[in-house]
Amino acid sequence: MSTTTRDRRARFAAYTGFAVQGLCFASLVTQVPQMQKAHHLSDATLSLVLLMVPLVAGVGSVISGALFPRVGSGLVLRVSQPGVALSIVAIGLTGDNDPALYAAVALFGLFVGAVDASMNAQAVAVERRYGVSLITGFYAVWSVAGILGGLWAALSNKVDLPLAACFAAAAAVGIAASLATGHRLYRRTEEGDGPTHAELKAAGRRVPWRPILIVGAAMGVAYLADAAISSYGAKYLDDELGGSDWVAPLGYVAYQVAMVASRAVADLAVRRSGPVRVVRIGGLVGLLGMIGVVAAPNPGLAITAFAVAGLGLSVIAPVSFTAAGNVDPTGLGVAVARVNIFNYVGFVLGAAVVGAIAPVSADHGLRLAFIVPTVLILVVFATARGFAPEPVEGARPDAPAMERPVV
Repeated sequence: MSTTTRDRRARFAAYTGFAVQGLCFASLVTQVPQMQKAHHLSDATLSLVLLMVPLVAGVGSVISGALFPRVGSGLVLRVSQPGVALSIVAIGLTGDNDPALYAAVALFGLFVGAVDASMNAQAVAVERRYGVSLITGFYAVWSVAGILGGLWAALSNKVDLPLAACFAAAAAVGIAASLATGHRLYRRTEEGDGPTHAELKAAGRRVPWRPILIVGAAMGVAYLADAAISSYGAKYLDDELGGSDWVAPLGYVAYQVAMVASRAVADLAVRRSGPVRVVRIGGLVGLLGMIGVVAAPNPGLAITAFAVAGLGLSVIAPVSFTAAGNVDPTGLGVAVARVNIFNYVGFVLGAAVVGAIAPVSADHGLRLAFIVPTVLILVVFATARGFAPEPVEGARPDAPAMERPVV
């Protein structure tokens, strides 16, 4: 398909949205051990704090999905992304005030949910305009920024930089980038040029749930493993494998480096081999990586295993959003917002499962906890065929103008 300067600008702005989200998220999750020490949190309390993020984020995603037909995902992203950055600063400023920490974490979760749904809706809209698989490229950008966030956290710990200063530096970069490019995102079609509110509601009711549930199950499992690695990977290296404070964030960095490598070629693989085969191979590699995490005897091998897991798990989420877009006749991200809920289902289960199992053994609690996401990756193989659904009318790149993705 032919693209315009407008499409290219929207694509760059969506890339920026993914980058800012990756930077802010990584800057926070790689500092979980430091946050626990600063607030003197028990493992059980830490689990509840981490569980709060996906629970509230799910609410944010649902609210965003309801707003898309009215104001567009672009506006939601422009408003909520600076909110993510400011909320991590608030977390850093809570000191040892636990109620303030809980409030700041809840605010972070709300904005994260809104950003996740809206940036994926923008990415799917760009992909439709271009008419080829592009989604994993957006996630590669997310991972590159996540690497930078993890390295920044490691450096901050190495030089004993306060948490507030560490978070503020990442937030400043994120806010500046978001404000500089947000106006280039796709906007909601102006009244009279697109579908009416009644037509939008009717189209929303035509978005089928069955294909969303199928890919959502695989996505939930992938994010369950991702939650275990993101939220507890640094703690695993620090507490159980004897890694130092500056080594602990490197597991997440390795995980994201591998994700970048995988996502850099995944779009080409999807175009050549189809999403089903790509998802199956990703599930197999992810399973091998998680087995390595469980069996790792030292930080070095665990970091390597995190990287292998990242190679495989990285493809599942982006291909899920493309599959959802193929069954969405609205062109407004309704299906994307729905499948995004499984992101948080996975994170909730990840935080709950790991948090419940970890205290069982003082020496091997996290190692035992990582067994659960390892086994559940088998769900990916059972659902792989659902990643190639039959596109519905209005979801194809050559859809009529009224159904084009102006979000």
